[in-house]
Amino acid sequence: MNVGVVGGSGFIGSHLVDKLLKRGHDVTVFDIMKPHQNDVRYIYIDIMDLSKTTVALTGYYDVIYMLAAMANVNDVHRNPVQAAEVNVLGVANVLEAAHRNEIDRVILASTVWVYGAALEKEVHENTPLLPSKMDHVYTSTKIAAELYCHGYHNLYGQNFTILRYGIPYGPRARGGSVIAAFVKNAMEGKPLTIHGDGSQYRNFIYVEDLAEGNVAALKDIAKNKTYNLEGMRKVTVKEVAETVKKLMGDVKIEYKEARPGDFEGKIVSNAKSKSELGWEPKVDFEEGVKRYIDWYKENVK
Repeated sequence: MNVGVVGGSGFIGSHLVDKLLKRGHDVTVFDIMKPHQNDVRYIYIDIMDLSKTTVALTGYYDVIYMLAAMANVNDVHRNPVQAAEVNVLGVANVLEAAHRNEIDRVILASTVWVYGAALEKEVHENTPLLPSKMDHVYTSTKIAAELYCHGYHNLYGQNFTILRYGIPYGPRARGGSVIAAFVKNAMEGKPLTIHGDGSQYRNFIYVEDLAEGNVAALKDIAKNKTYNLEGMRKVTVKEVAETVKKLMGDVKIEYKEARPGDFEGKIVSNAKSKSELGWEPKVDFEEGVKRYIDWYKENVK
C-alpha cells in the first residue's frame, strides 16, 4: 500500500513509520523536519498552505495519516489561535488536498481528551460530547477536526478513520509530556512536580502499541469509523511520579496548584478496536517506563 504520514518525523509518527516499513508498505514522510529514518522518502510540507499541501500530496497515495498537530496542552493554552490554525485549518487543508488528489482515505490522529466533553465516566466511541462541557481549547480543536472528517465524507465522499489516542509515552517522546518531564527532572536531580493532588489519571499507552493500532486501522472495516486506542489500565499522575522514583532512585515529589482545564481522566473502552481491528495494548506501564528510561540514558545528553 502507498502510504503518506503527515507528521511522520514526530514522536508517534516516527514509530508508525517504523511499523509501516516493517510491514512492507511504501511510505512517504511529510513534515517540516527530516524523518528519524534514513531509508524513507521525505517531502517537506506546510499544512497551513492549501496549495502547497495539495501539490505535496500528489502521487497516487492510498492512505494519508494526519498526525501533525499542536499536541502540548500547555502550548495550546498559551496560543489558542495558533492551535486552531494547526489543529483545525491544517486538518481541513489535508482533507481538501486528499479530496483533490483522489486519495481514498485520511486517518486522523485525535485524542481521548475529547471525552472531557462527556457526562459519563465510562465512555466509548458513541458517547455524546456536549459543547457546554468543553473545558479546554485543545479539546475543542480536536473535536472540530473530527467534525471536518465527517463533513468531508458526507459532502464529498472523502473516506476517513478517526483514532482517539490515549496519552502516549516511550522512546523519542517530546519533552513536554509528563513522563518525559519526570524522567528529565529525575536525571537532573530536580523534584517531580504534580499539579493538583495527583489523583487525575490516564490510561497511558506505550508508543509502539499505539503505532500498531494505527497500522491495524488500515483495514477496510475501519473506513468512516472512530476507534479508541487507549492504554490497558488506569494510571494516576501520582503513580507516574512514584514509578519514576522507584526506577531511578530517591527523588523528591512536590505538589502545586492544578492546571486550568486539565483532563481529569475517563474510563475509555477499547472494545471496538479489539473486536474490529484485532488490536489491544500489550506493554504494561512500568515496563514501558523502564524502556523509556533506558532509551533516554542512551540518547539524551
